[in-house]
Amino acid sequence: MAKKVTITLDDDVLVFIDKQATDNEGKANRSAFINKILKEAKKEYLEEELKLAYQRDTADKSYREEVALWDVVVGDGIE
Repeated sequence: MAKKVTITLDDDVLVFIDKQATDNEGKANRSAFINKILKEAKKEYLEEELKLAYQRDTADKSYREEVALWDVVVGDGIE
């Protein structure tokens, strides 16, 4: 679901957005461009969070021991 919002941008930022958002027919779609940029930023943020979580898990001895216990039963055929 899309929501309509109002934001304030510096003039030079708006000029940049308009240049980047303009398609081959000269039509600008600011919303699509901003959505694309924010989705990319969100993806990068989530990837970094996941990386940090894996690093925390790797550093956690009790977590590694728990995983090792579960690894023993991986091949037991339980679906």
